Amino acid sequence: MAGTLRLVLGDQLSESLAGLRDLDPAADTVLMAEVEAECTYVRHHKQKIALVLSAMRHFGQALAALGTRVRYVRLDDPANTGSLEGEVGRAVRELRPDRVVVTHPGEWRLLEAMRGWEEALALPVDILEDDRFLCSIHEFRRWAAGERQLRMEFFYRAMRRTHGVLMEADGAPLGGAWNFDRENRAPLRRLPPVPPRPVVEPDETTRGVMVLVERRFPGHFGALEGFGWPVTRAQAVRALEDFVGRRFPGFGLHQDQMAAGEPFLFHALVSTSLNLGLLLPWEVCAAAEAAYRTGHVPLAAAEGFVRQVLGWREYVRGVYWLRMPGYRALNALEASRPLPGFFWTGETRMNCVRQVVRQTRDHAYAHHIQRLMVTGNFALMAGLHPDAVNEWYLIVFADAYEWVELPNVHGMALHADGGLMGSKPYAASGAYINRMSDYCRGCAYDVREVAGEGACPFNSLYWDFVARHRDRFAANPRMGPVVRALDRMDAARLGAIRARAAGVLEDMAAL
Repeated sequence: MAGTLRLVLGDQLSESLAGLRDLDPAADTVLMAEVEAECTYVRHHKQKIALVLSAMRHFGQALAALGTRVRYVRLDDPANTGSLEGEVGRAVRELRPDRVVVTHPGEWRLLEAMRGWEEALALPVDILEDDRFLCSIHEFRRWAAGERQLRMEFFYRAMRRTHGVLMEADGAPLGGAWNFDRENRAPLRRLPPVPPRPVVEPDETTRGVMVLVERRFPGHFGALEGFGWPVTRAQAVRALEDFVGRRFPGFGLHQDQMAAGEPFLFHALVSTSLNLGLLLPWEVCAAAEAAYRTGHVPLAAAEGFVRQVLGWREYVRGVYWLRMPGYRALNALEASRPLPGFFWTGETRMNCVRQVVRQTRDHAYAHHIQRLMVTGNFALMAGLHPDAVNEWYLIVFADAYEWVELPNVHGMALHADGGLMGSKPYAASGAYINRMSDYCRGCAYDVREVAGEGACPFNSLYWDFVARHRDRFAANPRMGPVVRALDRMDAARLGAIRARAAGVLEDMAAL
């Protein structure tokens, strides 16, 4: 065979993918391979593996139906080499293409490997830009070069201007402001009826994958029961339409809230489809803007949603590729404690942590505040080692890929990058969780108490965290008032608080 071998990865399931754009059906072959190495480089949640493999199989079938020659290697194929490099090499030996084409991968480890393929294969290997994102890696570098601090807010404004999203004709932001976050932070008092999550019933292909995953990865985290993620483009589009039609009106006001027994609330649940390539960011932003302009949702809801997709998602990808590979090794706060077992079992008397971990186990999902202000907040204040925390987040969520997980956790949740991404650490006492959720009502600990055995661990850990890092944060404009409050605190009271924190840290398994 002459022609081109075109590799499509499991998170590149878009017909508009750069690597498929000039495909010659008469000469080219598309390679898709389910390999052990990608399923186990971390012990991914069972639903994550099932989602990716099922979506890959459906995408491969769709390409073949269009007349594309697809070489699809299943995980249980006896000839499967177990790695992407092995499958590309095997395809090259058997098909003898003129060249190999790949689209820029989402993770540094894969790009590093691909850069060595040309020499290993003795064949041209073209790595094309992944232009499904709204900001290219090169564009982000140019933006970052002109900024003193890499603050998402300023990047977000530039993206709004560049792409004309939620903008007036004269170049001003709709509503006269760039950010309506204050309108989207209502505390949880009374929750209106929540529309049910749209569940995609597994078809024969998905059911077969689920059986395979349970057989091959029985010790991986999570449950497969209740799997209902979109695995095709059509299903993803319907899920987006369901969000816009039924849950988007409640999204803005309730997006930061947390409620026991309500894992999904008014959230869009499109991140899995976006990160697989079943949906593209510009169509998601266009749907949000159309919902506002037709009067279906308030501006604050539309802007808050667009900020997550056009702003935050593109920003964290830019930071990842700007600062890797060294970014992963940063540990500015010198955190060193191991991950406590309840991050895996949910067996803790801290109701907020129990709720979020068990929800994550059952659904491979938690929304951004649960990730940042419950599990992330605890990990930050307890000084858990960034490597362990990053691995946990990469394992447990169905939408987790390192380009999006690492900056969010390392920078935003753990402040391990020393403030590159966030102007302050996102540390908070139990009062925040009590304001934004109903978790504290069902907790064994008293959120009103700071010291003593029955006190909420988040309270003592908060002040202990500030005290441990006092010198670092004293000059921080956003942390300065907290440090001054610490300095004014009665010595005996602070001593009791820190003694409670020491007990918490010494025996986290008992919490």
